[in-house]
Amino acid sequence: MTKKPLHNFHIPVMGLAYTIDSPIRVAQYGISSVISIIDDEILEKMKNFYNKKFNLDYFGISTKTDDYRAKRITAYLDMVDDIVNEKFESFKQEISKNTEALKDFMAILPNTSDLKNGLQNLINQKDNWSSNIKNFIESNLKPGSIDVNIMTKVDKDNYQNNEQLPVMYNDAHASLRGFAKSKLSSSMVLSAGMNPRLYSYMEEFEDFYPDENGNIKKKIILKVSDFRSAMIQGNFLAKKGLWVSEYRIESGLNCGGHAFATEGMLLGPIMEEFKQKKNELIQSAHALMTAALEQKGKCTVSEPLEMKITVQGGVGTSEEHEFLLSNYHVDSVGWGSPFLLVPEATSVDTETRNLLVKSKEQDLYLSNISPLGVPFNTVKGTSNETLKYEKEAKGKYGSSCPKKLLALSKEFSPEGTCTASKKYQDIKLKELYTDRETLTEKEFDRRKSQITDKACLCVGLVNAAYMEQNLEIKGEKQGVVICPGPNIAFFDKEVSLSEMIKHIYGNTNILSHTQRPNMFINELKMYVEYLRKEITSSVEITHSQTKKWNTFKKNILEGIEYYHDLFKGSSFFGNGLSTINLQLQEYKLQLTSIEVPQVEK
Repeated sequence: MTKKPLHNFHIPVMGLAYTIDSPIRVAQYGISSVISIIDDEILEKMKNFYNKKFNLDYFGISTKTDDYRAKRITAYLDMVDDIVNEKFESFKQEISKNTEALKDFMAILPNTSDLKNGLQNLINQKDNWSSNIKNFIESNLKPGSIDVNIMTKVDKDNYQNNEQLPVMYNDAHASLRGFAKSKLSSSMVLSAGMNPRLYSYMEEFEDFYPDENGNIKKKIILKVSDFRSAMIQGNFLAKKGLWVSEYRIESGLNCGGHAFATEGMLLGPIMEEFKQKKNELIQSAHALMTAALEQKGKCTVSEPLEMKITVQGGVGTSEEHEFLLSNYHVDSVGWGSPFLLVPEATSVDTETRNLLVKSKEQDLYLSNISPLGVPFNTVKGTSNETLKYEKEAKGKYGSSCPKKLLALSKEFSPEGTCTASKKYQDIKLKELYTDRETLTEKEFDRRKSQITDKACLCVGLVNAAYMEQNLEIKGEKQGVVICPGPNIAFFDKEVSLSEMIKHIYGNTNILSHTQRPNMFINELKMYVEYLRKEITSSVEITHSQTKKWNTFKKNILEGIEYYHDLFKGSSFFGNGLSTINLQLQEYKLQLTSIEVPQVEK
């Protein structure tokens, strides 16, 4: 019998290093979390740090080693697995002997949990207390999953002595191989859209296929923003005999990190479509996968395998958490940004954590700092921003680009250049100054900031983890880039892990803001603002753009109608329903007043 997960929330990946060691911190309590495995350098440094801390015997892997990226990733994940298992065994020992520790653990379990009830019944029994508890714990507890994340787009070609290496040495390919060769039995979260070449590469590893009992050692999770994308990607993989075990739906704008805005489709209607059509997704993938497995001569499965639907982005109260579970029948809800304020769970330096504690709604914004050219959620006042302004005051622009993970622009070199690099920005600024005479001052400034806004994410997103553990940071001073979702504005204090979990399950409240808008309203506001900004900042308008904006507007209006109906029949948000309805009306008026410009024929 497979043991059920202990919790109905998970900690999604955050940045390159904010959850780099979260499993080591929280997995023994049954909490699943996700490690980014795109940057082998930080994984190697963290491996060396924990190797020393726990007196293990993992060796260093130098960049001169053949296939060092994949090998470093495998070694780090194997080490995390060792540490988690050891901590889990100690934790089981502790709670089977110590009643106070057991009660503390029960206090962080979901109120509806069978496990919690089972433990309570055993505590009430007087006979054979210790051995009964011990047996029960052995049979029912399991650590949280050590999941990994790969951004599919971060798949740069790599070179050695000016020779392009085979595709399997591309960044995302090597990361995938590093996970595939590890001893983990967990899931790989693929985010940022479809990469057919990378998806096809999974076929080469046995661990991604079901065994004769239908168990998959390495599961696939796809992060998606709508049902259509889930169906296309799921079927693509199923035709290769690969099963998607979970679709992780994330709000387009009300999330941390890169924001992939939908065409005005709001989270509620998207979740509704998954709820209504989940069976379609399962049946379609099952038929295609069975045929593919037969063709490959692999073990087939007669019944469809388990497929989970989970959701994340902007959740902030236990009522919202409960609503998502009960109304959309999701298996788990992701709580990301609020965990940046939990030192026991995430890797953040003190200065940056204090900045997040103090940040208000107006400090969090959708920026253009990502070299990927995708809007990126961040906060004003980071040390990276301060250092950047100091450099620009001296007429210096761009980063030294030591890691080149995002060196994806082929404009100036087949090997790729990062748009945040000094090399790229110097060339672009030179071109801009050549055209200066022909541009208005406003247009010149706009183009200049388009070039210089970009920040070095490869370094900025890992520095906090180095600083927290006092690890040496070499190279140019870059400071910290952090990418919380806008929801963090309503969380204003550092809290313990147990306080955060009790907040998620409604056993305490850590929010001091009584005025926090409902998560769906918050997202709606962002979409209305996004459309308005898109239209006002557009320089030249085309037919296809006006068509896109009209669709965007229509989808938001349909979303508002959906929410009107949804909340009418809901037993949730009782006290706030009149406010929610007024806010829906208000955004409908705002949206109606936004005029989509027409192109002159």
